[in-house]
Parts: sequence; structure tokens; C-alpha cells
Amino acid sequence: MARLLRCQKMSVCYPGGETQVRALQDVSFHVHEREFLSIVGPSGCGKTTLLRVIAGLLPASSGGVEFFDQPGDDDPGLTPMVFQENSLFPWMNVLQNAAFGLEMRKVSRGEREDRAAAMLARFGLAGRERAWPHQLSRGMKQRVAIVRAFLTGSPILLMDEPFAALDCQSRMMAQRELLDFWQQDRRTVIFVTHDVEEAIFLSDRILVLSQSPGTVIAEYDVPLARPRDLLDASEIVLDLKYRIFATLKLTTEASIAAYAR
Repeated sequence: MARLLRCQKMSVCYPGGETQVRALQDVSFHVHEREFLSIVGPSGCGKTTLLRVIAGLLPASSGGVEFFDQPGDDDPGLTPMVFQENSLFPWMNVLQNAAFGLEMRKVSRGEREDRAAAMLARFGLAGRERAWPHQLSRGMKQRVAIVRAFLTGSPILLMDEPFAALDCQSRMMAQRELLDFWQQDRRTVIFVTHDVEEAIFLSDRILVLSQSPGTVIAEYDVPLARPRDLLDASEIVLDLKYRIFATLKLTTEASIAAYAR
């Protein structure tokens, strides 16, 4: 598969009184076209900051992101992002929220509503098109946000722990819905999560970030055929979970030891 983007020695610093706070340090990795890439790491290691730089919402202090040419991609620097807490517009109904990206692309009202309604139905939201965001459950809101992201037409989707606020059953359903649709669409996804099992279930590849300032310390391929079973407890899954948790444990212990000194 062709490369779609590359992060090259990306660092991000925030003002912090008399000194700067470094959130990311020399982050380098690439993402392939049609790949599902997950990023895991300790809290505060810069995962969300990384997505914001890729989305064009935040500048890098040094290094940066290189996008490779993609047919039909008018503006690769502006990439849709699905946040942990839904970002639906409260003054728009479900259909209007879902079709917002199409509206920004000047798609006619009839076409964008037809496309949005069809996508909502595929995500189990048929009959909710005229509902308001406050009338939906958290899981439904996140599904609308995901539909909106897919409908932008961007070759890359960024997801920042989109299912973290859901209960266990809703989260499992949302993971399955996302994966089922992704396997038909094969849009490139960069997915941030604290849940190692979620990363394994969804991903082709997993990056592990260190403690702050975050940098890539490990990369794991997920050698599982698709479609996948959410309850898979095979030796491959257990071994991969062990290796990722061991890597996270090492970076945490190194951070504690450095702080103690």
C-alpha cells in the first residue's frame, strides 16, 4: 500500500510560565493508504496533541507532517476528527449534523440529505434523522459524529478515544459498527485509545508512545485476519497484549525513576 502521510521528527512545545512544556519529542512514523492505525500510550503523553497537529488544528514547534498526493483530495491539511466527547452542533438535528461536511463542500441539499440518511441507517440511526442531539444517548451521538466524519470525503479520519465515555455494551457495539463499515469503505484511520484490547481488535498496526514528552517507542503489527471476533482470546492476541502492556510498563517505570532522581 502507498504511504498517505509521514510525521518526521515532530515536536510540540506549549508555553508554561517561565519555561516551555514539551508535549511531543521527535515523533516519526508513517501511515499507509487504507490502513487502520491505533496509537496507545500513558495519559498525558501527547496522543491528542499529535492528532491535532495532523488535523491542522495545531502547529508543530519543529518537524511536521507530510501528506502525499491523493486523487480528489483538495485539502489534505484539514482532516476530520472525532473527539472523545461528541462535537455535534446542538442547533442542528441529526441529519443536518451528519450532512455538515457535505454542506461545506457545496453538495446540493437533496443529495447531501440522501447520502447522510443512507449512512445513518447503516449505523442503526434510521428514524432518528429529525432528532436533536440532546435527545440521543452518548453512543448515538458518537455514531452521528462518525457518520459526519466519513461523509467529509477526506482520505484520512482521526479519532480521539471516540468510545471512551460509553458503557461496555455500547462500546462493543460501536466498535463493531465502526469496523464493519470501515471494512467496506477502507478509509485510512488514525485512532487514539487507552484500551489495548480495542486497539488490537480494530487495527492493522499499533504505535506505542512513551511518557511525556511523547515519542514513538514501539510499533506492533496485528497479524489477525479480517473480519475479527471481538472475543478472540487466541494465543496471538494474548501474546500481543502482553508485549504492549510490557512496553507501557517499562516507559512508566522509566518515567518514575527519572522523576525520583
